[in-house]
Amino acid sequence: MSNAIETAVRPRAKKEPAEETVSDHGEYSGVKPTPLPLAGRRPKPAASALKDAAAGAAIPVLVIALWQIAVSAGLISLLFLPSPAAIMRTFAALALSEQLLHHLLVSMGRAALGFLIGGASGLLLGIVTGLFRKAQYVLDPSIQVLRLVPHLAVAPLIILWFGFGETSKIAIIVSGSFFPLYINTFLGIRNVDNKLFEVAKVLSFSPFRRLTRLVLPAALPDILLGVRTSLAVSWIGLVVAELIGSQSGIGFLINEAKQNSETTVIFVGIIIFAVVGKLIDSLMRGLERRLLRWRDSYKG
Repeated sequence: MSNAIETAVRPRAKKEPAEETVSDHGEYSGVKPTPLPLAGRRPKPAASALKDAAAGAAIPVLVIALWQIAVSAGLISLLFLPSPAAIMRTFAALALSEQLLHHLLVSMGRAALGFLIGGASGLLLGIVTGLFRKAQYVLDPSIQVLRLVPHLAVAPLIILWFGFGETSKIAIIVSGSFFPLYINTFLGIRNVDNKLFEVAKVLSFSPFRRLTRLVLPAALPDILLGVRTSLAVSWIGLVVAELIGSQSGIGFLINEAKQNSETTVIFVGIIIFAVVGKLIDSLMRGLERRLLRWRDSYKG
């Protein structure tokens, strides 16, 4: 009898409550559907980046290999086009002497300073002319006229004004880096949806809050494009500044090698300009992707 009573009052094992889910037709179901197995895993970001880098390096590696073969076979004059091996030996010699690092740091410092001055000025004036129509009428025509004057036409005048010192080189870089950021900032602000300005009025945003919370974030894609272009133009303007008159920098190294007929040194300088410029652009592209992750754009 006691065993029967114990069996009757023994607590039953509790079943785990089934998670309720909602079907596509709005009906409730007591059983959570079993997730379907994934068709395949996404490739890891590092592996994907390595694969993309290998694909991008395929053409340069092929060109260098054909170049070396042509020089070794005697199809190309060494005075006209030295071999990649000779260029690498010259690069190693300059790097070991610390001469190359000195000139590279000098060039990067000039480009950075010129970009900061020119880019900041372009960003500021782009914001002013983009926000205020009267400022556009007063400033934009003169800026557009100056934008169409080539670097090489302005450089002799700048050197005549400031001499061959650092001021003239920075001024040449500033004159190039100003315009891309100005134009892209102006266009970015003018392309902002007018509804955002109406929202700012409804929310009683101050002018500064409207600029920082609504206008600049909406214009950010164009502004970042302007930054990338300004960096590229600053690097190109650096070449012009250092080739015209300089006592240091990669441009000076190339100019000195030209006078001494050192073709390998000229190629080392050209390759450094190309590689450093590409690295700067790649860093900017990475920053651009990070800041614009919210955009649902076509990736190819």
